[in-house]
Amino acid sequence: MGVSGSGKSTIADHLARRLGWRYEDGDRFHPPANVAKMSAGHPLTDQDRWPWLRAIADEIDRLAASGEHAVIACSALKRAYRDILVHGRDDVRIVFLDGTQDLIAERLAARKGHFMPPGLLASQFRTLEPPGAGERPIIVSIDAPVEIIVDDIVCQLNLVPQ
Repeated sequence: MGVSGSGKSTIADHLARRLGWRYEDGDRFHPPANVAKMSAGHPLTDQDRWPWLRAIADEIDRLAASGEHAVIACSALKRAYRDILVHGRDDVRIVFLDGTQDLIAERLAARKGHFMPPGLLASQFRTLEPPGAGERPIIVSIDAPVEIIVDDIVCQLNLVPQ
C-alpha cells in the first residue's frame, strides 16, 4: 500500500515473483467510472472506493478459499480501507511503501501512460493514514533499489520463497 507513484505495482510484482505467488494489481478492480474520474484529475471519494475495496476483499477471500497466495498492489490509504481488505484475517499483511512527497513527485513526473495524474499526489498525501502498530504493518522505505526493498519485505515477513 502507498500513494500513487510509491512503487506498489513494481514492488508487488517483484515480491510475488520472489515468493512464487500470484500478482494482482488492485487498479484492475476499479469500476470504469473510477478510472474515468481519476483520469480527469478528480480524486475519488470514499463512496467511489467502497465497491472497489470490496471487490479486492472478495478476490482475497476467493484466493484463500482456493489455497492460493497472492500479492495485491493497492493504495489502501486509510485504516478503514485496510480494514475492509484485511477483514480480521491473520494471513493478510499490509506492506506500506513509505516515501517523501518530493521523491514520489519526481517519480510521477517521469512516469508515462498511467491514469493517475501527478496533480492528485497532494490529495493522496492528505488522505494517507500510515498504518499503526495494531495493523502489524511491514513498513519499508522506497528510497532503495527494488531488490533491496523486496529483500526487506521478505525478511520482515519471515517467509522462505517457494
